[in-house]
Amino acid sequence: METVIILVFVLGYLAITLEHNIKIDKLIPALVMMAISWALISLGIDDFTQWFDSAKHHLMENFGLLPYEDKMHLMEETLLHHLGKTAEILVFLLGAMTIVEIIDYFDGFSTIKGFIKTKSKKKILWIFGFLAFFLSAIIDNLTATIVLISILQKLINNRDVRIWYAGLIIIAANAGGAWSPIGDVTTTMLWIGKKVTSGHLFVYLFLPSLICMLVPTFIASLLPAFKGKIESEENLDEKPKSKYSAIMLYMGLGGIVSVPIFKTVTHLPPYVGMMLALGVVAIFAEIYSNTKFSMSSHDSVESDAHAHHSPVHYSLSKIELPSILFFLGILMAVAALESLGILFGFAGTLQDTMPMMGTELHHAGVSDLVVLLLGVGSAVIDNVPLVAASLGMFTEPIDNELWHFIAYSAGTGGSMLIIGSAAGVVAMGMEKIDFFWYLKKISWLALIGFLAGAVVFMFTRTIF
Repeated sequence: METVIILVFVLGYLAITLEHNIKIDKLIPALVMMAISWALISLGIDDFTQWFDSAKHHLMENFGLLPYEDKMHLMEETLLHHLGKTAEILVFLLGAMTIVEIIDYFDGFSTIKGFIKTKSKKKILWIFGFLAFFLSAIIDNLTATIVLISILQKLINNRDVRIWYAGLIIIAANAGGAWSPIGDVTTTMLWIGKKVTSGHLFVYLFLPSLICMLVPTFIASLLPAFKGKIESEENLDEKPKSKYSAIMLYMGLGGIVSVPIFKTVTHLPPYVGMMLALGVVAIFAEIYSNTKFSMSSHDSVESDAHAHHSPVHYSLSKIELPSILFFLGILMAVAALESLGILFGFAGTLQDTMPMMGTELHHAGVSDLVVLLLGVGSAVIDNVPLVAASLGMFTEPIDNELWHFIAYSAGTGGSMLIIGSAAGVVAMGMEKIDFFWYLKKISWLALIGFLAGAVVFMFTRTIF
C-alpha cells in the first residue's frame, strides 16, 4: 500500500511540474493526490507497521500491534493536526493577500512609481533591484513582482528592454523573500512550523540574500541591455487615483511588518497578528472609501468596481484562491507521506548513502549537499512540496542552521529557471517571456547569485 501511495504522489507531482504542457492547473492534481493518499491510508490502515506521530514528533514502531479502532482514531487525530497546521499558513496568506489588494484598491503602489525620476537604464535597474529586494520581504516575492512589473509597464514602452528588467526583478524578489518570515511561502512555512524565528532568519540570511541580489544586478548593469537612457513619453509625475494612496500603502505595509513583532510579544500564531493587521487596515479602508464616495459622487472617473463594492469585499474577490487550494492540496499530500514515516526513512537513507570524506564532517556536509540540491531542484519543480518534504525529513531543532539554509536555497534557487518560482511564472505571464530566452539571458546570472549567496551563508554561519 505504501508503494501505491508513493506512486500517487509521484504522478501528482509530475502533473504539477508539467502544468504548462498538459494544460491542467496545478491545484487539481494537488487536491486529487491529497484526497487519494489519505483515502488509501484509511482503507489500508491495517497494513502499516509504523506511524509518525507529528504532534509528538516521534516514530511509533508498535503501530501495527494497535487495534483497528485505535489506529483509525490516531489517523483522524493526525489528519486534524496537519489540517490545523496547514490552515495556519492558509489563513495567514489570505490576510496578507487581502491587505495587498486593499492597498491596490486605493492605487497605493503608484506612490512607489513617483519615487522614480531618472531615465538612466542602469540607475533604474538598481532602483528596481532594491525595490524588489525590500518590497518582497514585506508583501512577498510574488506580489512584489506583480507590482513592480506593473510599474515598469508604465515607465518603459519597449517590451524588449522591459523583459531584461523583469528577469532581474525575479532574482531580486526571490532573494528578498528568503530573509523575511513573510517574504516567501516556503519561509512562512518554516516560520509557522517553528523551524526558524524572524530574528535569526534576518541575522543568518540577510547578507547571503543581499549578495544573491547584488552580484547578478552588478553583472547585468555592465551588459549592453542596460546602457543608455529609456525612451518613454510617460509622465513620471502622474498623480495617483486616490488622495489616500500613500496613507494606505504605508498603513498596509506597516500592518504586515507588525505581524512578526505581534508574534514575538504575544507568542500567538502569526495568523492571529495578520488578522488583526487586516482588521485595522480594513477599518481605515472603509472610512476612506466612504469619504471618497461622498466627496466624488458626481465624479465619472470612479470605476464600477469602486462604486459597487466596499474595499474589503472587492479585495477579497481579487485574491488568488487557486494558490490557496494548491497549498492545501500539496501540504496535506506531503503530510500523508510524513505520517507513514516515509519521509523520515528517506532522510535517514539519504544521510547514510551520501559519500563524504571525514566522519566528523559527515552530517554537516551531507546536509549542505542535500540543501544545495534542493535549491537546484526548486528551479525545476515547485519549492512548496520540496520544503514541505524537508519538514518531515529532518528533525533538527528550531533555528538550526539547516533550516536557514533550506529557507535560502528553496527561496533563491527557483530563480534559475523562469518556471522555478511563483515570481517567475507571473512575470512570464505578464510579459510573455520565452522560457529559452530566460534560460540564455538570465539563468546564468541567477546561478551565480545563488552560489555566491550560498558561499556567504556558509561563511556567516561560522560567525553567529
